[in-house]
Amino acid sequence: MQIGMLISSAAVIRPTWTTAHLAHAALQAGHSIRFIEPHDMEVTTHGRLVTRAHILDHVLESPTEVAQELSGLHLTRRFIEVPSLDMLFMRANPLTPAVLNLALMAQEWGVRVVNDPTGIAKTRSKTWLAALSEVPRPATLITSDGESAQMFAESQTDGVVIKPSMGSGGRGVRHVLDPKKVARAVAEVMRMQPGPTVVQAYLPEAELGEKRVFWVDGHIVGGYLRRRAPGAFHHNLQRGGQPEATAITDSDRIICDAIAPHLTRNGIAIAGLDIIGSALVECNTLNPGGVHYAESFRTSGEQTIANHTIQILTQSRDTAEARQA
Repeated sequence: MQIGMLISSAAVIRPTWTTAHLAHAALQAGHSIRFIEPHDMEVTTHGRLVTRAHILDHVLESPTEVAQELSGLHLTRRFIEVPSLDMLFMRANPLTPAVLNLALMAQEWGVRVVNDPTGIAKTRSKTWLAALSEVPRPATLITSDGESAQMFAESQTDGVVIKPSMGSGGRGVRHVLDPKKVARAVAEVMRMQPGPTVVQAYLPEAELGEKRVFWVDGHIVGGYLRRRAPGAFHHNLQRGGQPEATAITDSDRIICDAIAPHLTRNGIAIAGLDIIGSALVECNTLNPGGVHYAESFRTSGEQTIANHTIQILTQSRDTAEARQA
């Protein structure tokens, strides 16, 4: 297959990024990679959809080498026709209008886009998960009203977590114990990001860490635990959290089974599910990462998460085409 990877910028790709791992796995499986930056798209005078791409047709030794070749701008670049791609991975963050436009146009021309750009637009906000009452999750209120947030907080014995409805990396996320301080915290988050704010019951199990589970087209392909630094609140690795090995439990599988129909319905094939205790706290469908850390705990001889992901997605595409034929 000829697989495209839509990235924000070639120059910033790092060896620890999931994009490098997925590209390396695809090359190992015999596929070719076309790295695409959104500003390089063109529609010719003849109405053809083309883009300039970084070409990678040969297997490299590791994800590190993939990242070095790409970020160092060492790969050959040439124009390709977007409809020639068999699959396009959405690996760009943030979801800018240029990224969304290219992905939607590729989809319009018959390319399978992973994840579906319309599905990403619907599911990337934390408000989407809050509306799925049958999925195990903490008690959650989505609001722009400080008084409503305070009333909700008064019913939570361990305080609440307040966070923007969009975003990643723990930015703007805070734990508030005193209900009287909740309205001010909501206002502060709204100044950072206008619109409704997520007010969520704090889970005491967070002391034991937050698990990232990788879900691919109905399959759990791995995961790892993020444990906060002593005295800290955030589990995010960018904020001092540490990765640890973890097992996939029956509780994790129940959560994945509950969210799976909603992901599939929206064209989501890859998701990073953040679990605390027996509750799903976040569902990441835009450029989910962390595979590098999970791979570091893999036992010798075990299939990598990236290899398993590529195998599942390429097989599912072949199966779908066979059914259509």
